[in-house]
Amino acid sequence: MPQGQGTGTDPELSPEINTNVAHSARVYDYWLGGKDNFPADRELAELMIQAIPNMRAMAAANRAFLSRAVRYLVGEAGIRQFLDLGTGIPTSPNVHEVAQATAPDTRVVYVDNDPIVLAHARALLTSQDAGETAFIMADLRQPGSILDHPTLTATLDLRQPVAVLAVGVLMYFRDSDRPNPFEMVATMLAPMPSGSYLALTTPTPDFNPEETAKAVAAAEAAGITLVPRSKAEVERFFTGLELVDPGVAPMLAWRPDEPPADPESAYYWAGVARKP
Repeated sequence: MPQGQGTGTDPELSPEINTNVAHSARVYDYWLGGKDNFPADRELAELMIQAIPNMRAMAAANRAFLSRAVRYLVGEAGIRQFLDLGTGIPTSPNVHEVAQATAPDTRVVYVDNDPIVLAHARALLTSQDAGETAFIMADLRQPGSILDHPTLTATLDLRQPVAVLAVGVLMYFRDSDRPNPFEMVATMLAPMPSGSYLALTTPTPDFNPEETAKAVAAAEAAGITLVPRSKAEVERFFTGLELVDPGVAPMLAWRPDEPPADPESAYYWAGVARKP
C-alpha cells in the first residue's frame, strides 16, 4: 500500500445521506464554519445556539483541545499512533496534520459513522510520506467492528502504544445503551498495550445547568442523543488509568496555550490518561 494512503475507505459501501435529518457531525461542522451541512443540521445548530449562545466558541475550543492533546501526546509522551473515534467532517488541522508536524512517521486511523465523513475520507488520507492515515466507516456502538477491522491492524501496530481519542463523541451515547459508553471505552482500550493513552472531552451540566438542559432538549427534539456528564462521571472513563496533570479539568484549562479568562465558559470536561 502506498504511504500516505489508507485501506479503510470501504469503496464497496454506498451509504445514503439523509439530508432531512440532523446529524451531529454536520451540526458540528456548521458551528465551525464549514459548508458540509444541510438545512436540518443548520436548524438544530441554531436552536442549540439559542440555548447556549457561546456554542460556536465551545466547538472551536473543543477543536483546540484536540490539537493541544495531540501535540502533548506526540511531543511529550512519544506517541506515534492514533485511533480517532468520531472523527467528524475534516477540519484543518486534523489529527494527522498536528501529529505529523512534529513526527512525520505518525500513523492515524479515523473512525466515523457519517456517510459525509466517508465522502471526505480522501481529504483525511493525505498524509506525510513517512506516515500513514486510514478511515474506517463504523459505529462505536459496535467496538468489535472497529478493533477487528483489517484497516486497523494494517495501519496500526497494536504491540506499540496507541492514543485513543474520544473528543466530543461520548455524549451521543446513553448509560442505558448496550454496550454503554464506559464499556465502549474500556473495550477499545483493552487490546492497547501499556503506554497507550486515552484523551477525551465531553459536555457537562456542572458549569451552567440551565443552558445545558436547553441544549439537551433541542438536540433530543431533533432526534439526537445528548448526554452531559458530571466530573465524577467523566472520571469514571479513566478508571485504571494514570491521569496526566491537570487531571480531569475544564476543557479550556487543560494545558492551555494561554490562561483562559473564564475556564468554565466552555461547558466541557477534558482529560488525558496513560494506560499502565
